[in-house]
Amino acid sequence: MAKMREKEVLIPAGDLNLAGIFSLPPKPAGVIVFAHGSGSGRLSPRNAFVAGVLQEAGFATLLFDLLDISEELDRRKVFDISLLAERLLTGVRWMQSERGMQGLKLGYFGASTGAAAALQAAATEPKGIAAIVSRGGRPDLATGFLEKVKAPTLLIVGGNDRPVIAMNREAFENLKGKKDMVVIPGATHIFEEPGALAEVARLAANWFLKHMGPKK
Repeated sequence: MAKMREKEVLIPAGDLNLAGIFSLPPKPAGVIVFAHGSGSGRLSPRNAFVAGVLQEAGFATLLFDLLDISEELDRRKVFDISLLAERLLTGVRWMQSERGMQGLKLGYFGASTGAAAALQAAATEPKGIAAIVSRGGRPDLATGFLEKVKAPTLLIVGGNDRPVIAMNREAFENLKGKKDMVVIPGATHIFEEPGALAEVARLAANWFLKHMGPKK
């Protein structure tokens, strides 16, 4: 069996270079680009775990920092969803310029504020976006863009993350395309409880396979 190829990359974004990790199986079913939440980046252990499950399901993955180190200290930029969405699109354009990546179906996996960035990016440039998954996300921060999201969207929330449940339910009502929302009982915002993150990864893989995998 051919091995997954993984490489560290630098993605040009204006005057900055954003560090990332690009993992590519021999025949990818599609590519999942991760949008990390506030205070997180390409080295997030939770997103790395989910990415590993998605790779096993046959997807290429791109995890990269939406902000550089100096910007991470600026709370205004951490919560600047428009900036994060534009950086996400920058990463997508870079990925699509890579050899062999043209024409592949594209999915977004967003966490916390990154979920809002993924939804805004999908609304801004919908072409080629086949599916979106939000983990403990803040889709409410993408208000004004939710009705324009065409890609099938799955919202995953922890059962003990009550304020975020309410935010997700409100955002869910504003999504007009195919959608689903799953509340994982007993889980908190970062899904650190035994089995919670594995369930997130399972749900995400199934959602992406359903909407991006080969037709049966």
